[in-house]
Amino acid sequence: MRIRVLVAEDIAVLRETLVALLELEDDLEVVAAVARGDRVVPAALAHHPDVALLDIDLPGTDGLTAAADLRGRLPTCRVLLLTGLATPGSRSRALAVGASGFLVKAGAADDLVDAVRRAARGERLFAGLPR
Repeated sequence: MRIRVLVAEDIAVLRETLVALLELEDDLEVVAAVARGDRVVPAALAHHPDVALLDIDLPGTDGLTAAADLRGRLPTCRVLLLTGLATPGSRSRALAVGASGFLVKAGAADDLVDAVRRAARGERLFAGLPR
């Protein structure tokens, strides 16, 4: 069974790299890629991803707000938040919006792919984040 993924990242080269990385995996399929937070829910409703990988700092609607909206509209979709820098309080804000996990962009590519798989299985990924 393939895991359907939505990617939301405003920086084109990063979005395209994330899509290419995920598409290398036989069990992952990127069903939508958007550059704005206000495009997350419409894309998710159209494509029904299993996991949404959302940058926190998105234009239009920030990733935390988009995550909360997505969890309300499509509760079966697991949300992983992605950021360039984890700050104090990141864990509590991510938990508050119902995210399944929180990843730092500086992490290894294999860790990101593993996180998508783990989120799809219902696991939560918050270890090691500042409080």
